[in-house]
Amino acid sequence: MEWVHGLWHFLDEFVEYFAVLIIIAVIALYIYDRYVQRQHALLVNYPIIGRFRYFFEALREPLRQYFAEESFYDSKDKVDWVYTAAKNKPNYQSFSVSQPFSGSRFILKHATSVLNDEEVDQNMQVVFGKNRKYPFVSQTPIIRSAMSDGALSPEAVRAFSLAGRDSNLTINTGEGSLTSNHLFTLKIDPNNSKYLEVVKSTPFAELAFKIGDFFFNKKVALKWYRDILLNEKTQNTYIYDTSSHLLFRVNWEAAIEYFPKEVPKELPDMIFQISSGLYGVRDKNGNFDKEKYKKIMKFCKMTEIKIAQGAKQTGGKLAGSKVTADIAYYRGVEEGKDIISPNRFPYADTIEDLLNFIEKLQRLSEKPVGFKIVISDIASVETLVQKLAKRKNYGEFIPDFITVDSGEGGSATAPLELMESVGLTTNNSLYILDMLLKKYNIREDVKIIASGKILTPDDAVITLCMGADAVGIARAFMMSGGCIRAKMCSGFGTHVCPVGMATQDPKKRASYLVIKKGIQIGHYHKNLLKSMKTVMAVMGIKSIKDLNKSLLTYKNRSGEIYFDIDKYFQQKFKI
Repeated sequence: MEWVHGLWHFLDEFVEYFAVLIIIAVIALYIYDRYVQRQHALLVNYPIIGRFRYFFEALREPLRQYFAEESFYDSKDKVDWVYTAAKNKPNYQSFSVSQPFSGSRFILKHATSVLNDEEVDQNMQVVFGKNRKYPFVSQTPIIRSAMSDGALSPEAVRAFSLAGRDSNLTINTGEGSLTSNHLFTLKIDPNNSKYLEVVKSTPFAELAFKIGDFFFNKKVALKWYRDILLNEKTQNTYIYDTSSHLLFRVNWEAAIEYFPKEVPKELPDMIFQISSGLYGVRDKNGNFDKEKYKKIMKFCKMTEIKIAQGAKQTGGKLAGSKVTADIAYYRGVEEGKDIISPNRFPYADTIEDLLNFIEKLQRLSEKPVGFKIVISDIASVETLVQKLAKRKNYGEFIPDFITVDSGEGGSATAPLELMESVGLTTNNSLYILDMLLKKYNIREDVKIIASGKILTPDDAVITLCMGADAVGIARAFMMSGGCIRAKMCSGFGTHVCPVGMATQDPKKRASYLVIKKGIQIGHYHKNLLKSMKTVMAVMGIKSIKDLNKSLLTYKNRSGEIYFDIDKYFQQKFKI
């Protein structure tokens, strides 16, 4: 037992030394706070103890969601629904909701004779650009809203691409352009690979791969393989094809005749977004490059021009910490410097300019083109719709869709002064746009995509009832892919996304499990559609095309009930 006494003696001395070190450190910190530092008056007056204020302030936001009632969404139950759906577990609640819905809300009207789930139409397709040569048939009314590669980590973009392919989810690329990570599921076709830059293996790389795979796992083996064959800074611009064991990326300098004639079937359905920075389709002078655009559209089904988004009424912003060599390559910008896009889209000085540019893109791609806005005034929207109606009467092209976003924030990087202060909420915006398109007889020509704080099946069905043809979802898809809502997405602060989803930090990114999270994102999408059909069955509705405002009731905070939604909005908007 002598070794036990020895160990006890060592621990006893260690504790004593440790206690002495702590006392010395506290004294040194006290002297520093009171007599040296002159940044914080609080610490001069209350050395050491005053530091608890900054400690608890740092903990407030990360821990708020665990100990306080949900204040951003309708309830914590809705947030839990997303996480449970992503895990593909039964999503039922016992007894009652844990946080009852309060305030004003829309209520779905149930049918006297409800349907069984199997009686609801399984076809939930939405057709965009019926007049284009290549209309886009989305297999789902759910669209993963715009989130850029760069704002998201390469691994997160790959996970979304996997989910898009495997669950028929439509993916909006975001303003950061189409990147190799969006093409993660692309496979090399030996008969049509002249548009690719292919990096062939070497004996040393093969040996390293086999050793890494044998002693560790495929992820380690692939990292060694990439390190040997590729430039360290631009590794993520290359895709690894498991079937051919080759690394490749698109050669945007290749002639357009070498590019695929049709969008490769192994890719997810993608919407290419163009912002004021023209990332991905800008030439060396920062102007629109029509040839590059035509090449990108060989992989995408339609185009969205971002005029405004949620709280981001200004141009997009990406912290320099996120502008890696990969992102600089994709966007055609300088590495390591903040990207602050212009506030105004360069080809939208007037409404006519915007519409003419949209027509140009429609002719170049022969695919649907639309734009994204935030609504804050009914008069400005009516002016826009009048011009659309006029162009249609003259036989000119008009946008195939309009995406309307709420002004409720939700952007990872936006000025606080614009969050909640510019733009109407989703349902108010939807009502205005849908009403005016019908008033000027162009509703059948222009599809509407609506987004903003949509999490659960009832949220999506209500949005479709309000006039949307499709629903854009961002934050719920982030949560389904592992986001814990730590609010550290921007990259401008000292902290980064703790789960590796919205950061370019290599160590955090390395922990992100692409395949697992891709599966979970797909689960959320599939369960969302499945439960939407259950809601429709209770409403007695067989097809999403039959959803309309007459199926909604509205209750305001004072308890007043509106069975006619039109009367409620007409009274509200004084129209």
